[in-house]
Formats: sequence, structure tokens, C-alpha cells
Amino acid sequence: MTTGAVGGEGSWRVAPDPGRPDGRVCGHLPEVTRPAGPPGDGCEECEVLGWAWARLRWCTTCGHVGCCDSSRGRHAYAHHAASGHPVALSLDPEEKWGWCYEDELFLIEVP
Repeated sequence: MTTGAVGGEGSWRVAPDPGRPDGRVCGHLPEVTRPAGPPGDGCEECEVLGWAWARLRWCTTCGHVGCCDSSRGRHAYAHHAASGHPVALSLDPEEKWGWCYEDELFLIEVP
């Protein structure tokens, strides 16, 4: 199991995925930290366009908040594609996971 530090919040590890081979690793785990300060209240790009979003994702590199792939704008992915920032965390209070776009792996928070 590979884990990474999260600014006093615990650590992260690659989530088991029955649809993929065991032993996959995320090379970005050591860099996964929560951005400083609170996240934004919404997807800025969607707000400018007057669009609604389904869920929000928080970039662990710069703190950008974008909408998820189930949203019309897919702005979290667009941010990754433009910036190369690899990991985003779910901002849903019921969810404690992240996604590594580069390695295509779910990451789960370990208390």
C-alpha cells in the first residue's frame, strides 16, 4: 500500500478497484495535500456561464475548484488538462476520496 501525507488530516492510499489489477500505484501520493484556506463555493467557470454543476472537485496543487465529469462543463478535468495538476479531491462532505487524473486511480483518505 502506498500512502501520502495530507497536512495533518491523515494520509491517502490507492483505493482497491475490482475492475483493475492489484498493485497499481500513484506516483503523486507524496504530494497530496489539502490546499491552504477553504475551497471556493462553486465552479467559477460554470458561474460565469450561468450553468449548474453536479459536484465539485478541489485541485490539490493550486486550490482551483471545478465541476466534476458528470457536470456540463467538466471544468475540473479541463483544469487538469490545461495545467497538468494531477490530483483533485471531492468536495462533497460525505465523500473522502480523490482522483489522480494521470494515473487514473481513486485515492481514499485514511484517518
